[in-house]
Amino acid sequence: MRNRILARLRMPDGSINPWVIAVTVTMATFMEVLDTSIANVALRHIAGSLSAGVDESTWVLTSYLVSNAVVLPLSGWFSSLIGRKRFYMSCVAIFTVSSFLCGLAPSLGMLVFFRILQGVGGGGLQPSEQAILSDTFPPEKKGMAFAVYGIAVVVAPTLGPWLGGWITDNFSWRWIFYINVPVGVVSLLLTSLIVSDPPYMKRLSFKKGFRLDYIGIGLLSLGLGSLQFILDKGQREDWFHSDLIRFFFVVMAVALLSSVLWELRQKEPVVDFRMLKDRNFAVATSAMFLLGFVLYASTVLIPQMVQQLLGYSAELAGLALSPGGLVIMCMMPVVGLLVSRIEARWLVMFGCIVCSASLFLMSGWNLDVSFGMVVRGRMMQSMGMAFLFIPINVAAFSFIARDRTNMGTGIINLARNIGASVGVATVTTMLERRAQVHNVQLNSHIVAGSPAYENMIAGSQAHFLAVGADPVQAVQQAHGLLYWMVQRQAAMMAFVDNFWLLGLIFLLMIPLLFLMKKSLPPKGSLAVH
Repeated sequence: MRNRILARLRMPDGSINPWVIAVTVTMATFMEVLDTSIANVALRHIAGSLSAGVDESTWVLTSYLVSNAVVLPLSGWFSSLIGRKRFYMSCVAIFTVSSFLCGLAPSLGMLVFFRILQGVGGGGLQPSEQAILSDTFPPEKKGMAFAVYGIAVVVAPTLGPWLGGWITDNFSWRWIFYINVPVGVVSLLLTSLIVSDPPYMKRLSFKKGFRLDYIGIGLLSLGLGSLQFILDKGQREDWFHSDLIRFFFVVMAVALLSSVLWELRQKEPVVDFRMLKDRNFAVATSAMFLLGFVLYASTVLIPQMVQQLLGYSAELAGLALSPGGLVIMCMMPVVGLLVSRIEARWLVMFGCIVCSASLFLMSGWNLDVSFGMVVRGRMMQSMGMAFLFIPINVAAFSFIARDRTNMGTGIINLARNIGASVGVATVTTMLERRAQVHNVQLNSHIVAGSPAYENMIAGSQAHFLAVGADPVQAVQQAHGLLYWMVQRQAAMMAFVDNFWLLGLIFLLMIPLLFLMKKSLPPKGSLAVH
């Protein structure tokens, strides 16, 4: 049976069809990225089902992000230690089993524990897939290969909230975890059949004097865990006004600085920070951080805006974002072809300009924005995003040795995930702070006794009297309506400020790209990473 399946998957020259490998490793990655956002809309259902507070239920998100962030930079080191295929399959197995256990969790404590395990398994999937794709495809087809991966990484966060809301409303929150199981099983079976480690890959061995770097792993885990905790809980705890946040900030700063200094002195570091000496890799890592920042921040902002201010349901908000996902799916293969013909940094610049223009367009939205305008704005932004992900990855590894690919993919994926966490924390904080500022400014223009004020109150009072309210209730309701209108307008202005900031970030990325060296590989050349 096994030989029969392999025979169907082989090409005329006897090798496994690389596109089968691409689809195989992308399946699990798609589900892993989906899980970073799919549980967001189900928190209230989870809290009610497990008799927990909504504040407590946020640990379902935090625990996953913390463990995921810790494993990401270590994935290259683990691949060198036990083999890339074995590490990847271990990650898929852990992710699949823990997803099933999350669905069965009888209490919040158990759910958080299983989410930590799920994050551990998920953390190694993205870097491993990138390394596998890089070694599977020849240089002239790497762009197309990364297009498949890009679709998973960019589309999944968009679909997550909508899919999570639909599953929760129509079935149960537990099914947002159960759906990972069949995908994980299929991915495991196919991976065991068709994926193999490249012959040049270096392996670490305890028999050859290799020693486990406990200190490096411990410092990095402590630093990244503290950072993720700060970003997730900062706004809720009022940032540095909180003793808890200040404590974790000190822990994070000391641990991360110590881990960098320690790793630079190691012969076999768990994270090779020396890779950042390569100019293209350093610039691409910075660009990926900013891409994660804007991608996830905008994915949070738009659904929240249309649901909170325009009254959209979770499903309708998802439909507003879905066409953007279709644009990415259509454009990624196009960019995959262009990246072997046009220098990567020019494609990234074009993507930055389009994304920036779309976000500046969104900063002109108001409370009368139509569904069509929201869809078109998101589609325009998605088109720009499609021109960013693949070229950044290609440029990052243009001058990196093939045996360093595993380590590099861990670092660049960590940059994107940290950027995502920083982006979400930034816009969440800005929404609240800027809404307060605009609320004060708007209220300063409301002068009791002015003709405009009196006409507004009188008109509203007459309306409420007409629908059956008594005179006292009508006055109270008229003032309540005015307060609600001011609050709503202030919130909309806060969203506009955030869109403007995100658009500015993309413009600021452009000068950074001029530091890159040319990275267009000649067609048919040997792989460089």
